[in-house]
Formats: sequence, C-alpha cells, structure tokens
Amino acid sequence: MTRPLTLITGVSRTQGIGAAIARKLATSGHDLYLTHWSPFDGTEGVGAEPDFIDGFVDELRASGARVAHEAYDLASGDAEGLLNRVEAALGTPSRLINNATYERHVSVDTFTTETLRRHYLVNNEGTLGLTFAFIERYKQAGHTDGRILFMVSGGADASNLAYIATKGMLIAITPALANGAGQYGISVNALDPGPTDSGWIDDGLRQQLVPLFPHGRVGTSEDTARYIAFLMGSDGAWVNGQHLHVDGGFVGR
Repeated sequence: MTRPLTLITGVSRTQGIGAAIARKLATSGHDLYLTHWSPFDGTEGVGAEPDFIDGFVDELRASGARVAHEAYDLASGDAEGLLNRVEAALGTPSRLINNATYERHVSVDTFTTETLRRHYLVNNEGTLGLTFAFIERYKQAGHTDGRILFMVSGGADASNLAYIATKGMLIAITPALANGAGQYGISVNALDPGPTDSGWIDDGLRQQLVPLFPHGRVGTSEDTARYIAFLMGSDGAWVNGQHLHVDGGFVGR
C-alpha cells in the first residue's frame, strides 16, 4: 500500500502540536515534508529551538518514514516554490496540514491595521495560497484521496482580536472549500484543539484552565495528534466540511 505524503507547516518545537502530529503520522504510515520558521519562535513565539529539527527528522526516519524539511516563511508567498521542492524531494503530497500560524495579542485598545495585516499575511494569504496551490498539484498528480486541515482557534478572548479574526476566515471558508474540493476526493476540515499545553502554559494559567476541562487536565499536543491521525487516515474521509472542537469538552470557549 502506498504511504500518503503529508505536508505539515509549522513544525519547529519539541512540545508543539506540529511535532506531535508528525510523530503520530510517521508511525501511522505517512511520509512527511515539514516546514518550520524559527525566527518567529525566537522573536515573537514561545522560544526558538534551533537544534530541534535535525534530531527530530532522524527520530521520524527511524520509524520508517521518508522525511524532508525546510525553513519556510508563509508570509513569503512562495507556495509554488515550496511545492516544487516537496515534489523534488518526496513527490506530490495528498495531505496538507496548515498548522503554522502568526499570533500576537492585541486588544480593543491596542489594535492596529498593521497588526492585522501581519496576521493576515501568514494566517490567510500564506495559508490559503498554499492550500490552493496544493489542490492544483494534487489534481495534476491524479490523486483521488486527499485531506486539507486548517488549525484554528476562536472564543471570546478580548486580548487576541487579530488572531481570532484571521482564524475566523479559515473557519468560514471550510464548508465552501469542502464543497468545491470534494469532486477531487479531498476532505477539508478546520480543527480547534482548545488550550493545549504545547509550551506556553505556565503553572498559574494551568491552575485557571484545569477546572474548565471535564477530565480535570489541560489538553496535550498528543491529544490533538491522535485525532488528526484519524482524519488523515483511510477512515477519516467522511468527516468533511466541519469546524471540529477536539478540546476534551473545554467549557471556556
């Protein structure tokens, strides 16, 4: 049986959701092409891990997966170049997981259109540009079983307005894109994992969050990865056009 080739953006940290997805898919029969962008992690994210990727790729290859990677800035708009490099290294992907994101807290009092634009370039223009380029390559390759997944967020966090606004665009387009891409055998979904302990939750915040989870613990990257592995597998195709809350029943939405 042919191993699906999955392109995952935003795989740059040990505890990140992207890394957990890659680990789970590598052991579930997928080959992987990973992108990462440490400059964001180092200056605006939760901290860069410049030595992470090489050792991580070795770990994934040890499980039998073919794996390649590159540093890629979604704001560059070079989706065609990225897919050229994916094809040269491993072939044409049939699955795309849009995990990379840009996020800076901004409130009613600090909101600017420039801040919104920085979010838009990555979360919308870069992500959707890559998505539609992926669909075209998928069609040209003659694939018949595809997946597109948008990692999204929502809620009523008044300190995160630009992030929520741009993620809202991905949520909004999901049903229509699923309707359009379904003729090519592609299932499209948006997944909100809720607050996930991927390296940004400190002890104080964890104490605030735990009572909002019915199971009495905060979600982990591995919780998210297990469900995504189902979506990416042969049994997940019939989940289509959905805004999925895979958050353990988090009651703080």
